[in-house]
Amino acid sequence: MADSDIQTYDYIVIGAGSAGSVVANRLSANPANRVLLLEAGPASHPWSRIPIGFAKLIDNPAANWCYSAEPEANTNGRKMPVPRGRLLGGSSSINGLVFVRGQARDFDTWAQMGNKGWTYTDVLPFFKSIESYEGGEDAYRGREGPLRVTDPDERGPLYDGLIEAAGQVGIPHNADYNGANQEGISLSQATIANGRRMSTAHCFLDPIRNRKNLTIETGAWSEALTLDGKRCTGVRYSIDGKPREARANREVVVSAGTINSPQLLELSGIGQPERLQSLGIEVRHALNGVGENLRDHYAPRTRWRIDAPGVTYNDKGSGLGLVKQALRYLFTNKGMLGIPAAPIRAFVRSRDGLEGPDVLLGWVPMLYEPGYKMSKIPGVTCYAHPMRPDSTGHIHITSADPRTPPAINFNFLSSSLDAEITIRAVRIARALMTAPAMAALQTSEIAPGAEKQSDEDILDWIKAVAETTYHPVGTCKMGPDPMAVVDEKLRVHGIEGLRVADASIMPTLTSGNTNAPSIMIGEKAANMVLNG
Repeated sequence: MADSDIQTYDYIVIGAGSAGSVVANRLSANPANRVLLLEAGPASHPWSRIPIGFAKLIDNPAANWCYSAEPEANTNGRKMPVPRGRLLGGSSSINGLVFVRGQARDFDTWAQMGNKGWTYTDVLPFFKSIESYEGGEDAYRGREGPLRVTDPDERGPLYDGLIEAAGQVGIPHNADYNGANQEGISLSQATIANGRRMSTAHCFLDPIRNRKNLTIETGAWSEALTLDGKRCTGVRYSIDGKPREARANREVVVSAGTINSPQLLELSGIGQPERLQSLGIEVRHALNGVGENLRDHYAPRTRWRIDAPGVTYNDKGSGLGLVKQALRYLFTNKGMLGIPAAPIRAFVRSRDGLEGPDVLLGWVPMLYEPGYKMSKIPGVTCYAHPMRPDSTGHIHITSADPRTPPAINFNFLSSSLDAEITIRAVRIARALMTAPAMAALQTSEIAPGAEKQSDEDILDWIKAVAETTYHPVGTCKMGPDPMAVVDEKLRVHGIEGLRVADASIMPTLTSGNTNAPSIMIGEKAANMVLNG
């Protein structure tokens, strides 16, 4: 490609997802900075705007990479779906819309692992600057950020019953789990406002599309970073099969996500030398941690029948009820079409003596079948899992072709402690769902089933049915150790002019959903780029 055909910018951001959209917004706020933002997917999808649209996008290749994990022993050989957003906003445009920062100890742990500047005290200002939330205390919550965060309008006997039942088994109510303390049961804070999904595309890109110094390219498939020795100079990509190249005078920020960021590094010759050589890729920089340290939440979904009429959306949202819900949403922006995936959740301790919660329970106010199709049986789904699993896997390319999906190996339950805590999580869910307060709802257990009482029986059931909760992190780990990919400023070890800024840099999983910390990472990354 002739130099005259290569466009030059100050910064190139690869991936317009939860973090990348934020990075592009902040870097382009200064008109002197010329910024290119590349996104492999389209600009939008009609279902993305509507909160319940996550059920329509969970396996839709028009907005989703639709990856799947490799079969493994502790998933009983299943090829587990791994959905990832493939449009502006990335997974924030297709996810379940739940907003969870995590615990202070999550970030303090990162700092203790050698990542200076990542304590909870360090990251709290960035959490506050991204959000606009009316509840909670000013000391913890942001009021004027681009991202609207709200409390759901859901009320009724189901939620009242769950909160009362939680109290009966020792789980307190917590008005703001993103405030001083996470522990307890709460209605889920959500990236929803006025019935609309608050994706990073909507909140961070839509308001700035007219900036003359920002170029947004969709349908742009990044194929490899360009390197001059040990300096990243830009990226090769294609649109509609036509090759293009862009150069960065200052920096390239890879925000392609936990799956695609290590893929792009490996395609560029950055990674484990033997692996790259076996695929015919020239080794440009040996970095053994690329693609390693993969973590996710592995969660069985317990299922409960509720025979009290009109309590769940299996009753309220089927037949003519669905028409009523559609009209309710149209005129009020509320109801089934306007809620997050799990409108109520509990952060609990699996045993006495722990400093804080280590288990998450989340309730979907309906029973659903594979593909998020509503069941004909009225009930609720309660997923239960450890929040900080020790099991780690890996993601690696299997071909030099950028369009070949990488192999995803989670290695779930390889830690015996993860298996033990998952069993405890199921037992906690069972205790809450059978507490006296639930009797009025006429609740009965469908799965795992009352006959499954031993640890062995419950573990066998977990291996047969559990799924990821769509929170993959860690494959470009931040740290000073030999298996780290980036340093505490998110600079790729040994390569100048290149950073990674997305969930892949998390050394460990945060306590809960990962979208909020990913957005924070984008905010903090941009600040570090601009301030050295």
